[in-house]
Amino acid sequence: MLMLLGMMLCAGSADVFGQVMKAADLEKYAKQKYGDKWVDAAMNLSKDLTLDQNQALTYQEVVLAPGKTKSQLYVSLNYWVTATFQDKQAITLNDKDAGCIILSSTIDGIADHTGTVNRYVVSITPIIRLDIKDEKVRVTYTVQNYDILKALDAGWIGGLFDNSDNRRNNQNVFSDGKRMKDDKTDRRLYDEQWEIAKHYPFVEKDVQKRTCSKALVMTHAYSNAILDKVEEVIKNGMPGSDDDDW
Repeated sequence: MLMLLGMMLCAGSADVFGQVMKAADLEKYAKQKYGDKWVDAAMNLSKDLTLDQNQALTYQEVVLAPGKTKSQLYVSLNYWVTATFQDKQAITLNDKDAGCIILSSTIDGIADHTGTVNRYVVSITPIIRLDIKDEKVRVTYTVQNYDILKALDAGWIGGLFDNSDNRRNNQNVFSDGKRMKDDKTDRRLYDEQWEIAKHYPFVEKDVQKRTCSKALVMTHAYSNAILDKVEEVIKNGMPGSDDDDW
């Protein structure tokens, strides 16, 4: 009954992750690095995580690139960004002179949890900022909220008492009453936003503990994937992007 929703979200995730990492690979990577007990993994990670002044989860790293000019680094990173994040609205700032690229792209279905009554599909929209200077790049990755697509009465017990026409017709209405489970008009739509700072593991008593545990681990894993990929591009460039021998 819920298979179409899962298939839709997985397909969307694969497109958005592009060259960074496919959704299935990201989850595999997260499990290998942090284990598959999401609650425990989230708690362990939280010991080394701090929220910024805006109560957002922010990672920052300076990657050194000895011998490479600001212009060379910009060309490589701009090529990677435009090839990877193909949504035209993803790049919100691209200023070569200032040496700054800012992008914001939604990652669909980073976590999917079926609770007692409802089902929650979590997406995130990280803001990724690249500040470029001669021989170094500063990468900043920020996420403040989880975007929640909530399927009402789709939990493991919710459907037992639902005899509505939607249930009998194998349909599952989201909470805004407008979208069905197989709606593909805009995957970036969401029903609710949950502030990371107000959920587990930053808040111990959280009714959405299991959902937010996996969401945090996957958000953290994706930050690692982004930082690793940017570092690779800075050090090795993109194939065909900076070869003067042609």
